[in-house]
Amino acid sequence: MRFLLDAEQRAFAASLDALLTAADTPVVIRDWSRGDHASGRALWSRVADAGVFALAVPEACEGLGPRPVELAVAFVELGRHAVPGPLVETVMAAALLTGADPGTAERLLPALASGETMVTVAPEGAYALDGDAAAVRISWEPGRIRLSPGHGPVRPSLDPARRLTPLLPGGDLLRLPTDEALTWARLAIAAQALGVGLALLDRTVGYVKQRTQFGVPVGSFQAVKHRLADAKIALEFARPLVFGAALTMEPADAAAAKAAACEAAYTTARTALQLHGAIGYTAEYGLSLWLAKARALRTAWGAPEECRALVISAGDRRR
Repeated sequence: MRFLLDAEQRAFAASLDALLTAADTPVVIRDWSRGDHASGRALWSRVADAGVFALAVPEACEGLGPRPVELAVAFVELGRHAVPGPLVETVMAAALLTGADPGTAERLLPALASGETMVTVAPEGAYALDGDAAAVRISWEPGRIRLSPGHGPVRPSLDPARRLTPLLPGGDLLRLPTDEALTWARLAIAAQALGVGLALLDRTVGYVKQRTQFGVPVGSFQAVKHRLADAKIALEFARPLVFGAALTMEPADAAAAKAAACEAAYTTARTALQLHGAIGYTAEYGLSLWLAKARALRTAWGAPEECRALVISAGDRRR
């Protein structure tokens, strides 16, 4: 099956790409990793103005959705530019709050859709992403959510732009009749990882065309071409899984998309690092921002083995 975006979806992707290119996201990422959120919040507002967060919010709460296919389109671009902040967690929060009591949904969802309120979510007892920047912090476990009253100190992360904070216990317990939030989170991560992988591949192809050995570009070497081809194939195999999951919104399909896209991005990151050589390790070189993101997304909201187990379990039930 071929998944082709229509003209409106392609235009949406192109507009986001132009917006994020003009924003100079590497500077924003480095500010964010130091705890300086000013440029990141400004970018967050522009992303919200483009309608990205509203895609996960129902029209009844001043959103545009739910529109998972368009959300996947957006998150590919957000990953391609390595935009920092609790992006996936905001989508997950929208799904959680849609199932909460009407008063809470009407109070929080419009501000989430407009970008006025930044929200983060974490499993109960785990670290939350960017709890120091978020205004609303949700502690989640299947069947219930709490609005955490605050957060603890920032902890180091393998991705400096992903600032981890423990959430304080307690807080209001919200009614949660249904839970599709994890499916939304895994879809968003899969799309984001696909974008990260595509960016890493583009940067590496450009680099091996310029770097020379023995008087010729290293990109002309057969072994280099093979590594890049393997990365390209892995990403292109992941793409239909991502958009297929967006069409069905089945938990197993989202898990399959996440496993495939995150593994493809991780494979591409390893290839990028090998072909760049020692410069790829340096924090000052822009490639490191995408390398760290690929590693972090791989285990966020479901490690590869957990996602594969869900896919296998769903297949067994269908037999």
